[in-house]
Amino acid sequence: MNRLRDATSPYLLQHAGNPVDWHEWGAEAFAEARRRDVPLLISVGYSACHWCHVMAHESFEDPATARMMNDGFVNVKVDREERPDVDAVYMNATTAMTGHGGWPMTVFATPEGHPFYAGTYFPRQQFQRLLSAVSQAWTQDREGVLAQGGKVVAALDEAALPSGAAPTAEVTEQAVRDLAASFDPRRGGFGGAPKFPPSMVLEFLLRHGTEDATEMAAVTLEAMARGGIYDQLGGGFARYSVDADWVVPHFEKMLYDNALLMRVYAHWWRATGSPLARRVVLETAGWLLREMRTPEGGFASALDADSEGEEGRFYVWTPTQLREVLGPERGAWAASVFGVTDAGTFEHGTSVLQLSADPEDQGMLDDTRAELFAARSARVRPGRDDKVVAAWNGLAVAALAEAGALLRRPDLIDAARGAAELIDTLHIDGARLRRTSKDGRVGRNAGVLEDYADVAEGFLTLYGVTGEARWFERAEALLGTVLDRFADGDGGFYDTPDDGERLFQRPRDATDGATPSGRFAAAGALLTYSALTGSSRHRAAAEEALGMVSALAPRHARFAGWGLAVTEAALSGPVEVAITGAPDDPRTAALHRAALMSGVPGLVIALGDGDVPLMRGRGLVGGEPAAYVCRNFACRLPVTTPADLTKELLGSATMR
Repeated sequence: MNRLRDATSPYLLQHAGNPVDWHEWGAEAFAEARRRDVPLLISVGYSACHWCHVMAHESFEDPATARMMNDGFVNVKVDREERPDVDAVYMNATTAMTGHGGWPMTVFATPEGHPFYAGTYFPRQQFQRLLSAVSQAWTQDREGVLAQGGKVVAALDEAALPSGAAPTAEVTEQAVRDLAASFDPRRGGFGGAPKFPPSMVLEFLLRHGTEDATEMAAVTLEAMARGGIYDQLGGGFARYSVDADWVVPHFEKMLYDNALLMRVYAHWWRATGSPLARRVVLETAGWLLREMRTPEGGFASALDADSEGEEGRFYVWTPTQLREVLGPERGAWAASVFGVTDAGTFEHGTSVLQLSADPEDQGMLDDTRAELFAARSARVRPGRDDKVVAAWNGLAVAALAEAGALLRRPDLIDAARGAAELIDTLHIDGARLRRTSKDGRVGRNAGVLEDYADVAEGFLTLYGVTGEARWFERAEALLGTVLDRFADGDGGFYDTPDDGERLFQRPRDATDGATPSGRFAAAGALLTYSALTGSSRHRAAAEEALGMVSALAPRHARFAGWGLAVTEAALSGPVEVAITGAPDDPRTAALHRAALMSGVPGLVIALGDGDVPLMRGRGLVGGEPAAYVCRNFACRLPVTTPADLTKELLGSATMR
C-alpha cells in the first residue's frame, strides 16, 4: 500500500501512484522494518530533480522492480527540501562510502537507521541486481552488514572539521589566493564542468574589494548573465551549467539560487553601475514575482527541468522556430544574436539562448525578446513545486528588499514584506519556526538552523530598508532560539535543535552548499543583530562560529564563501549607521539612500521609531534629520547631508 497520497510534499505526491509500498519518513517505517526484520530502503530526492524523474520512470513505476522492493525492504521516500536534516546525514554517509553524492540518493539502512550501503542514480537492471545482492547479504551475512553500518556511523562521528580562531584579514587574503588558483579567467567561475553559480563566493569577493577579487567576480557575473544558464527571455538562473562555458544548463530553476544571485547582482550594480547587472536584477525579480509567487504571498521552491517528458523543452529553440515566430529576416538576426545554430548547442538540434554581446540595435533586441517570450508562453510549462520553504523565502526577502531599495522599486519591497508576513504569521509560533507550508497550511517539520538564520537575515534586512521595527523584533526572537537550542558547546551550531528528532547522527555541516551553511548564515544574522543592539553575547557567538572560516578558507575557500563574506563584515566593524528623522521627510530618505549605496561590507542600518538600541539617544541636529556613523556603538559626530555621510562611510571603510 503506497502511503504517500496524503503527503503535502509535491515530490512525494509525484510518487503516490507508484506500485512501490512507500512510507513517509517517520517512526512507522522504522517500526515496520523491525517487525518484518528487513532493511530500510531510503530514497531521497526533490521535485525538480531530473534524474529523480528518470529513476522513478525506470524503476519505481516498474511493477517487477517494485515487487522486489516491497518483498525485501521497507521503502521510505524523503523530500530533501522538507527534511534537509535527513538528507544531510545520509548524504554524508553516501559521500563517505562512494566518494561522491547527488540525487536521487539511494541508501540501505538497518531498522535503526544506520546506513550500510549507498549510491545515487541506478539504472533499472543495475538497481534490480543491487536489490537482490542487498537482500542476500541481509539474510546470509547479517553480522557483516551490521558491522558495516556501525563502522560508517563511527567514521562519520569522527569526521568533524576542527574550528580555528576568529579569522583575520590575512585569512581573507589567503582565501582570495586560493580562489585565484582555480579561477577560469576566460569563462569565469572556478574549476571545470559542471559549473555551479558561486553565489556566496561572489558576495565575498565583492565585499573584499581588491582589484583581483573584484575582477574575478565581474568576469564570472558577466559570463553567467550572458550564458545559457541565464534565461535570456524570462529572467532567472538555472541550477548549474553542465559545461565550463555556462552554455547548457541543467534547466531546473531554484528559488534559493535566484534569491542569492539577485542580491549579488544588485551589489555588483551598486559597485559599478553596470547596466547588465541592473537588467539581471530586475528581470530575475520579475521572474520571481511572475512565476514563483504563491497566492499567500510567499515564493515557491522550484521549477522543474522537464516539460512534456523532456529536459529543457520549454526553453530551447531551433532556427526554424525563430523564423516561424519572427519571420525570415529577423529570425536569422535573432539566431545570430542568441547563438542558435542548425547543429544546435543542446539536444536534437536545439539551442539554448545566449547573449554573448549586446547588439547595436537595443530596440530590436527588446522587441525580439518580447515576441519570443510571448511565443514561448504558449508552450507546456515545467511543473512548479509550490511548497514554501522558510529559509529560501528568507533569502528572497533579503534580496527583494535590497534590490527594491537600491533600484527604487517599492513593489519589490512590498513583495519582500508580503513573504515576510507569510513566514511570520504561518511558520512562526512564538520563537519556534516550521520549515515549510503549502497552500496556506503549515507543514509539520521543524525548522532547521538555516531556516532560523536565513529568516532572521531577511527580517533584519527588511528592517534596514523599511525601518519597521517589528522585523527587528521577530529576528531577535529567532536568534534567541538559535543560541538556546542549536549551540554545539564548541563555538558552533548543530543543524537541528536540541529537542528535535534524533537521527543516527546530529547533523552539523559547516560548509556552504547551494545555500549558505546554517553555521555561517547564523553568524551573519548574529553579527548584524549585535551591531544593532551592542549585545556581546551575539557578537561572541558570531565570532566563534566564524572560527571555521580560519580552518576552511586557506585551501577550501569555495566552501566557505558566506563565512568569508560575514568575516569581511566583522573586520569592517560592521559599520553601523543610525538615521533619525521623519520617514516621510525627503532629507531622511536621502540619508538612507546614501547609506544603502555606500557598499561598506556588511553595513548595518537602523532607522524608524522602534525601540532598537542603536537608535537610542540619536536625535535630530538643529531640527534636521541626521545620520550617526558608529562602530561598536561608538559614534562619530552626526552629519546631516548625503555628501557628508558618504564621506564618513568611505573613511570608515578604510579603518579596519
